[in-house]
Order: sequence, then structure tokens, then C-alpha cells
Amino acid sequence: MNGFKSSFLNYLPLSGLVALSSCGPSGPGHSDYLAGIGGPVVQQTSSGAGHPAPAIPDDVSYWDGDSAQGSPSIKISRSQQKAFFYKGGVLVGISRISSGKEDHGTPAGNYKVQAKDKNHVSSLYGVFKDKVTGQTTNDNVDIRVDKPKSNEIFYNAPMSNFMQVMPGIGMHTGYLPGYAASHGCIRMPHQMSEHFFDNVKVGTPVTIE
Repeated sequence: MNGFKSSFLNYLPLSGLVALSSCGPSGPGHSDYLAGIGGPVVQQTSSGAGHPAPAIPDDVSYWDGDSAQGSPSIKISRSQQKAFFYKGGVLVGISRISSGKEDHGTPAGNYKVQAKDKNHVSSLYGVFKDKVTGQTTNDNVDIRVDKPKSNEIFYNAPMSNFMQVMPGIGMHTGYLPGYAASHGCIRMPHQMSEHFFDNVKVGTPVTIE
């Protein structure tokens, strides 16, 4: 196995309009997660543009599934904060995750990938930036509650490699503080979200425990 240390209101999937994604940044570290959105400087990290490395070293995530055969399936363990990828019932990859925090929990159950969107963004969460300077003025915006001032503009939180598993909730690239911290989505290191995204299809089973 090749281990590595990983660092709009409109959502149109392949089959048409689906439920809005509500998950986004929350808790300590949300400033880093949104660093670079819409501004003149995009943070360069090993986790992909605009997405910083996890808060703790990632010595767990790996991928060894490129040559594996068989139907894909995913198991999400909230207690372990890990995602397990299988092909034909054989484990071929593990990813650290950050699932929903206590008041925005990720529901347990048996699901399927409902839609995929490579360049998805949150419909509800993001940042306000100054229109002139590009400086962040509010790094934890809920657009349903927070309204921009005349000098501010809203930027949606990026959710690259979004794989929807239920209305408003999916797997995607995001900041990992080392514990459950999202608004319900399953955040992954960018490299792992790329592997998962490229190897699932609509209909892939996803079990959340």
C-alpha cells in the first residue's frame, strides 16, 4: 500500500437540480479552511488550492485502489473519524474525515451516492470580503443570518469533489481539525476526496455508522 501524509444557491449535478448543500466550515480552524476564497492570494498547500493541511499529521490516509477491480462501496465511521473505501468487498483506501459536530450531526444509515459535482460550493456558508482590498471581514458567514455591508461581498465555501449522499450532506474536500466539526458533511483531505470522487458513481453504496 502506498501511504502518504496529506496535508450558489444552484447545484446542478449530472441528473439535474438537487437539494442545496448546507454543510460548511465551523469550529476552530474555519478561518484557515476558507483562506484565499475570492481574494488575491490563494493558499498553496499539499491539500489543494485554498485547502490547508489537517491540523494533526495524517498518518492514516492511503489509497491503493487504482488497479483494484469490483464494485465500489464506502463505510463512514463517525466514532473513528475515518472513511473506508472498498472495491469488490476488499479495502483499498482509508481517509481521515471530519463529520458533523454534535448539533449538526451526520445521520447514521445506509445511503447511496446521489450526485457528483467536481467544483461544488456551499449554498449557505462562506466568508465576507472587502470589495476593494479583498481582506476577509467575516470568516464564518451563514448567509441566512448574516447580511453583507455595502463594502462587502459574499464568497461561498468551496466543497471540491462533492459526493452527495443525502439532501444537503455529502463527502468533499475540507479542513480537518482532528475531530467532528462540520455542519453535517464529511470532510476529507483533498487527495483522498480526489480518489473517492474518481472511483465512485451515482448509486455507490455509502454506510454511515
